Amino acid sequence: MKAVRQHEFGGPEVLRYEDAPVPEVKKGEVLVKVKAIGLNPPDWYLRDGYKMLPPEWQPKVPFPVILGTDISGVIVEVGEDVKEFSVGDEVYAMVRFPSYGQSQAYAAYVSVPAEEVALKPNKIDFVQAAAAPMSLLTAWQFLIDLGHKEPNPLQPNLHEPVPVAGKKVLVNGAGGGVGHFVLQLAKWKGAYVIAVASGKQESILRELGADEFIDYTKNNAEDVVADLDLVVDAVGGPTTGRFLKTLKRGGALFPIFPLGFSGAEEAERLGVRVSATQVRSNGSQLSELADLLDKGTIKVVIDSVFPLADARKAHERAAEGHIQGKIVLTIQ
Repeated sequence: MKAVRQHEFGGPEVLRYEDAPVPEVKKGEVLVKVKAIGLNPPDWYLRDGYKMLPPEWQPKVPFPVILGTDISGVIVEVGEDVKEFSVGDEVYAMVRFPSYGQSQAYAAYVSVPAEEVALKPNKIDFVQAAAAPMSLLTAWQFLIDLGHKEPNPLQPNLHEPVPVAGKKVLVNGAGGGVGHFVLQLAKWKGAYVIAVASGKQESILRELGADEFIDYTKNNAEDVVADLDLVVDAVGGPTTGRFLKTLKRGGALFPIFPLGFSGAEEAERLGVRVSATQVRSNGSQLSELADLLDKGTIKVVIDSVFPLADARKAHERAAEGHIQGKIVLTIQ
């Protein structure tokens, strides 16, 4: 089969479109002929060797490695003991995450544990379906239902979502992959949502339900809002602490990427809970989300689409930033 592999860490130039063996289907797995692949930040983190992590945290990765986790496609083989899926089923999945190189989604065929697979929503295409799994599961597990019992490696306690009905919620990075799903889920649950993104994204974010919009190129959100119940910072990182002062006592800050947060003492003084989780593969949650996608309750925004052979160009697009929704690879 054709796949995109890398034989060393580095920039987009290390991605090679080449022949690779079709994966063997083991007990409890299905083999999916891939139609589309969704890109996510862990793809480029792995590609460059997790440079943002301390050396002792950087996982060992056997080369050659195939990036990617999110796929949509058609089942062509069913492994032993798999009863809930059949050859010909159209499906989508986030494959083996977190596993650091074992997902192997940038490929024409991918083997997937059956418990991580769900039937593809009928009313969206393969591109939209492939764009959803990691970003939508992240939003769901942060905001609605954790669905697992694993704490984020950066905090000792298990993450707990908070009720948002009737609450004032700010979503920073609302135009990105996770952010545009957080916005929609918060609206679905009855929150008043303030979206923070660049001005060019205002129109689409208001269409998705934003009650207010802040153009971060003109105003710092933390200087113009106050008395919030929840901030979901889809950008995260060392600057996420700036949102602590915007929250009510008893409010919560959820950084999607918590690495570098250093405001624990300030958060305790202000009475604000800071919490994060690490998304985990979950087929049953994807099945539940398929219904929301079919009904149009949740819409998938696509930034750009590239053929699998142009994965390098797709990663270059990601490196440009200001992504609106998701980047997707397709296989003809």
